[in-house]
Amino acid sequence: MTTFTINNENEIVAFASQEEAAATTTIPFDSFSSQQELAELAATWPAERFVAIWNSLAGVVPVKKFKNPKTAIRRIWERIQSLGEAAKPAAEPAEPKATTKAKGRAQAAKGAPAKGKSGKKASPAKNAPKGKKTAKAPETSAPREGTKTAQVVTLLQRKNGATLVEIMEKMGWQRHTVRGFMAGAMKKAGYAVESFKPEGGERTYRINAK
Repeated sequence: MTTFTINNENEIVAFASQEEAAATTTIPFDSFSSQQELAELAATWPAERFVAIWNSLAGVVPVKKFKNPKTAIRRIWERIQSLGEAAKPAAEPAEPKATTKAKGRAQAAKGAPAKGKSGKKASPAKNAPKGKKTAKAPETSAPREGTKTAQVVTLLQRKNGATLVEIMEKMGWQRHTVRGFMAGAMKKAGYAVESFKPEGGERTYRINAK
């Protein structure tokens, strides 16, 4: 299923799956796969953000305001479907170029995520067998004190880890952001994060001590 990501700079990128989005996006981001999920994500957005997102999309007529959030969400969702269509046929050799161009327009000349997609499939195969690289990861990716990664690591290193809600409250993130950060940034930093849900409890994350 096509997954869209949006970061704090209101850049929207389409990926063929949630896993692909997490693997190629390193900064905190929110993701959504349907108009309903976008509506839930945008429930607390100020009116100005809807305008900023719309005006950043390629080929649109700029607006100063929307009648209401519902209208803004519907128009934004309909507009970004072209990105979703471009991301779907990623397996076909001729299509990735179209995907790259579509992303480039939506991100105002930011082509990095598109390049990340093409390199993403090769990376796991190359990195998995090389234990040396994996061993070095914790050293090179040791989080700098005070950074978001360092704060999350501190929470997850506790004996019982940290619940999804605790991380959301501590970092000021939404659920989509937490999930994306665990699957993307933490994994790239070399941390093995365990996710579990105790019976009757909340989704909890903790760092596996090997």
